[in-house]
Amino acid sequence: MKLPQTIAKVYSEEQFSTREAQHRAQEIAWGPIVFQVSRLMIKLGIFEYLNDSREGHTMEEIADHVGLSRYAVQVLLESSLTAQTVLLHGDRFVISKTGWFLLNDPMSKANINFNHDVNYLGLFDLEESLKNGRPEGLKRMGDWKTIYEGLSQLEPHVQESWFGFDHFYSDHSFKEALEIVFSTSPRRLLDVGGNTGRWAEQCVAYDKEVKVTVMDLPSQLEMMRRSVAGKTGAERIDGHAADLLDVRTAFPEGYDAIWMSQFLDCFSEEEVTSILGRAAVAMNEESRLYIMETFWDRQKYPSASYCLAQTSVYFTAMANGNSKMYYSGDMERCVGTAGLQVEKIYDGLGFGHSIMVCKIK
Repeated sequence: MKLPQTIAKVYSEEQFSTREAQHRAQEIAWGPIVFQVSRLMIKLGIFEYLNDSREGHTMEEIADHVGLSRYAVQVLLESSLTAQTVLLHGDRFVISKTGWFLLNDPMSKANINFNHDVNYLGLFDLEESLKNGRPEGLKRMGDWKTIYEGLSQLEPHVQESWFGFDHFYSDHSFKEALEIVFSTSPRRLLDVGGNTGRWAEQCVAYDKEVKVTVMDLPSQLEMMRRSVAGKTGAERIDGHAADLLDVRTAFPEGYDAIWMSQFLDCFSEEEVTSILGRAAVAMNEESRLYIMETFWDRQKYPSASYCLAQTSVYFTAMANGNSKMYYSGDMERCVGTAGLQVEKIYDGLGFGHSIMVCKIK
């Protein structure tokens, strides 16, 4: 495994002194508790109350404001103080920079909601998931083989957190991605794993001539049709029902562009290679396949690589048991084995996305 210079030093050399490493170990050991305390500091409005006052507030003022006992507030504040999400100035608590980001940063909000509503309980079954190659934590939500089969049946707040996480990362890449894909003026575009049709909507709004087909599970297509109904360009969006885990499922032909955004990370390497191989059969020399993913090794900042590597654990315990956020070299190998070649890679789109442009060999 070869890492780019931008992150290689971070992962090849010790970054902490002995004392710092010991403290970091305790942060990991108590991480689940700090997570829940921080989530409640947001939900109960304590961070917001502190954020609104430069001078801060006393423990009694905070308890009175949020309607909790002094004991309850003291437990939360002392945990937060030692986690350095709040600071203490005399007898007044103020929000720290870390607390401010937890409160105001959209990425932090999406990650917190996703981890609490989707992952938290199921991660208790991570060990069994790793041993069995199945998302054993998913049984805490419903009786499905993969989370994708049950997306339309998730409890509303869980569904909101799942889609909020998914859309947060993809939506911020759409503008740059549209410019790349439509630089060749495709007339027919196949959106594979199109989910609720957000990319399809962007495409028909960007180009008044393009026709988009969303290829996905039947249950997902129903969600897509409800989502795009009545919107401008919806008449140029249609669906193609398919179970891509079935190796007999062929790709429809005649498309200038095949789009796969945050899609292949939902499959194992063997499945990725099979899907790409079937896509290659449906392509010609002029068509292009676009893979947009957040490859953990192509990130500008270590914090992004950290978030993506942890997201892989969601796939293990909750989503399907066998996929991950990919190392780009593994994806390139799958592309080559499938009979395609990477023509170009664009990095740095939105929040850390890359696009691999592929053509047939």
